[in-house]
Amino acid sequence: MGPHPAVAAIRLAVRRVLHEILTEHAPRQTEQSPRRSAAASPQAPGASTPAGLPGPPAPLVLVACSGGADSMALASALAFEAPKLGIRAGGVTIDHGLQDGSALRAAEVALRLRTLGLDPVESVAVDVGAATRAAHGTEPRGGTRATGGPEAAARDARYAALDAVGERHGAAAILLGHTRDDQAETVLLGLARGSGIRSLSGMAAVSGGPGAPGRYRRPFLGLDRQTARKACLVQSLPVWDDPHNADPAYTRSRLRHEGLPALEKALGKGVVEALARTARLSRDDADALDEWAGRAEESVRDDAGLLECAKLSALPCAVRRRVLRRAAIEAGAPAGSLFARHIEEIDRLITGWRGQGAINLPGRVSAQRQGGRLVIRQG
Repeated sequence: MGPHPAVAAIRLAVRRVLHEILTEHAPRQTEQSPRRSAAASPQAPGASTPAGLPGPPAPLVLVACSGGADSMALASALAFEAPKLGIRAGGVTIDHGLQDGSALRAAEVALRLRTLGLDPVESVAVDVGAATRAAHGTEPRGGTRATGGPEAAARDARYAALDAVGERHGAAAILLGHTRDDQAETVLLGLARGSGIRSLSGMAAVSGGPGAPGRYRRPFLGLDRQTARKACLVQSLPVWDDPHNADPAYTRSRLRHEGLPALEKALGKGVVEALARTARLSRDDADALDEWAGRAEESVRDDAGLLECAKLSALPCAVRRRVLRRAAIEAGAPAGSLFARHIEEIDRLITGWRGQGAINLPGRVSAQRQGGRLVIRQG
């Protein structure tokens, strides 16, 4: 008899992502020199090189695990599937230091990951207090300021730590346990903020920073939270429920326990699935518009690289505003502090020109119209 349906579902989701990672990793393997020492890192089964020399190392995939049901289910599936594909599997847990006993809890999670057979495993403590001060504008982080309050500050600190661990171990990818329910919550939060289509597209299945665009993978975006919890239950995996997830002081917690249930009561079941579908459709549209804006930007600049207002005016609004946002960020405006109202003000220099003065943007960047050109610069 096969595994429980919930266990089969999480393993299948992880297996698909691992196959994608292997496919992406293969070209980099062939570019490496075959002349490696006999002490080279483990390689995937079947890997071979000329003259019987050791092949390139197998890719390492890490799982970010809080000890909750979603990430524990993910860790167990990674531990089961990775060896069959010749992939090294490790884990990392982040101690945010926000609760009494958090260091001990992080150590327990790390032990659970090692018990599953994951290696390497790290427990990393982060200073969310510093990140929170940055979110409130009192302590810049890397030249920019976080937005969204303590929740966003904790997220920034967590991803910075995960990035560091990934770099240190040369990980091919880091798996995150976000589910379809998390995606629905993210879409609703973006809708409540009045954000654009990019925010409504929620979390990407594959994401990362400029230096590692495919670092983060979210295998469970198509699975609901209950499937992950059931998989933990039938495998007797210990699960820790973060009390912050039930604390009404946090916006996402209120949405999870009050907002979404109220929507389902008013609109019927299927709201979560519909919101997740909205995220997928919105992401396709946002990607297409971003690509269009990237091509259009080259055509609206003069020989000196300045944006020509007449050519900008001819672009569709959604494309034009993307071009303006990109230009502001290139000039030094922090992306996280650049809001829709800023872009709308710049846009009025193009579509509602009445001789108005310069627009001040975050990061000491200004935008003004001069001689039919849009000049965006810092200082």
